[in-house]
Amino acid sequence: MLAYLCLASAMMIVGAYVGFSKLLVAVLPVFLLAWLRFGIAAVAMAHWLPRGADEPPLDGRSRGLLFLESFLGNFLFSICMLFGMREATAISAGVIMAGIPAAVALLSWLFLRETLSRRMLAAIALAVAGIVVLAFTRAGPDDAHTSALGMVLLVGAVFCEASYVVIGKRLTGNLSPRRISALINLWGLILVTPFGLWAAWSFDFGAVSGNIWLGLVLYALAASMWTVWLWMTGLKRIPAAKAGVFTVFLPLTSAIVGIVFLGERFTTVHLIAFGCAIAGVLLATWPSRAAASMADSATALRK
Repeated sequence: MLAYLCLASAMMIVGAYVGFSKLLVAVLPVFLLAWLRFGIAAVAMAHWLPRGADEPPLDGRSRGLLFLESFLGNFLFSICMLFGMREATAISAGVIMAGIPAAVALLSWLFLRETLSRRMLAAIALAVAGIVVLAFTRAGPDDAHTSALGMVLLVGAVFCEASYVVIGKRLTGNLSPRRISALINLWGLILVTPFGLWAAWSFDFGAVSGNIWLGLVLYALAASMWTVWLWMTGLKRIPAAKAGVFTVFLPLTSAIVGIVFLGERFTTVHLIAFGCAIAGVLLATWPSRAAASMADSATALRK
């Protein structure tokens, strides 16, 4: 249950900062925002970098996976998402991001050889259905003007997030969640630094208000520190395909931010969408009869 709570909390924080990041993107260039985010988090997580006493030394395979985890799940996801939201409308973004659980399940089947049961497929279908319903309730007269570039960028963000889940599952077998968080953030900082310096060269930092700087610090800690640690902690105990179902909380939380802070109207259709998404999570995580029977047998043997 704690693992499920960690996964859900991680995606809820991601959904919240994706919504609020629009305020930061309106003031800070995307590459400068990403560079400052990774830099702030690197300072905050510096004490997470040393290897623990019970951790093996990093081998070549682990180093390669850490780079891919950061390149796809941190660097490319941030760039695709932030630039994609500039080129796409809310409804298009919501429909596309609803594909994350399906993309995770597909990549888990391809690369981790995880079996997808009918129950898991049904849970994924419910999760996707909930977000699609929610996305369509946000349709408006401007939603027909999503650019092809925005669509491509958001599809890229979907598969970057799915890759993040699958690669993370491999990493949690050997490394602690805290060290994974610190190492992939450090890689993200290295990757974005040239672009960040270029964006900072002509930027007027004096024009940024104190509230934006405070929001930037919170965004950096949430995006690079808290969410990664929570996600890796939950992923250590949960199969990647099942964990992927919890990504439905990302667009759901973004919708809540819109309703609560941006004045969007909550309707019956929103309630149906939330119901579908939560039903998918329950279907994926509720113990099966076989698992319950095995647990009862194990308890009886211990007695």
